[in-house]
Amino acid sequence: MIKVVGIRFKGNGKMYFFDPLDLDLILGSHAVVETTRGIEYGEVVMEPKEIPNKEIVSPLKNVIRKATEEDDRTYENNIKRAHEAYTICLEIIEKHKLDMKLIDAEYTFDNNKILFYFTAEGRIDFRDLVKSLASIFKTRIELRQVGVRDEAKILGGLGVCGRVLCCHSCLGDFQPVSIKMAKEQGLSLSPTKISGTCGRLMCCLKFEQEAYEDAIKRVPGIGSVVETQEGNGIVVSNNLLREKVKVRMDKGNETDLVEFSIDDVKVITLKSVVANPIDANPELAALEE
Repeated sequence: MIKVVGIRFKGNGKMYFFDPLDLDLILGSHAVVETTRGIEYGEVVMEPKEIPNKEIVSPLKNVIRKATEEDDRTYENNIKRAHEAYTICLEIIEKHKLDMKLIDAEYTFDNNKILFYFTAEGRIDFRDLVKSLASIFKTRIELRQVGVRDEAKILGGLGVCGRVLCCHSCLGDFQPVSIKMAKEQGLSLSPTKISGTCGRLMCCLKFEQEAYEDAIKRVPGIGSVVETQEGNGIVVSNNLLREKVKVRMDKGNETDLVEFSIDDVKVITLKSVVANPIDANPELAALEE
């Protein structure tokens, strides 16, 4: 076991582990830490505790100090300067007629570098842009091309549910999502129904997947032959979350549909809930990229 503290550098960013040394770091406080890109200022989102060594990505860097009032002012000032840098960069991009979309600008805490995040359809020759920015800001310039998911995470917005995008509000890391998840959850496979504002599969498909996978193991699929207290029948529909099935009961010349809990049926012939493989569809495949 090793003692670590969890630090996050952006409100919706990934949490990183650092060695807290003997510092008294409480939840919600701020600290200055050493990172691979230099000295950074972050928020304590997990108080010091011991975790298994295998969960650590070596080398584990140190917390330098608890943030002082001067550190707080430096951080706030960097945010203001980043807004100004963003505006200036937009003007220069337009001047150079570059086919790119500027997403965000960020100063490192020690002011050794300005990072500009952008999206573009293809490769961009931004050498002249970097020269222009360096001549203005007199510091190192780094341009990072990000994907559409990262763009949504940075900019935010509202999802189809009416809430702030999960990636912007609560997800530190992107979780893998797939068309298979949508199919197992009984969702429409129309790209417009299962894609988020970024044009990729909605991150929230991951949230309930474990519950669906557990239910799939126990709920008979459509076409399964089951034994009930009213006789044998065939499952014609099921509700995974309620764990109920509708069974067609053939009684002479009459047919009844009766709903049963899965605890009240015994499977004679089992059909999988996800009966058919997903057909190859270029539009759906693009959502997973």
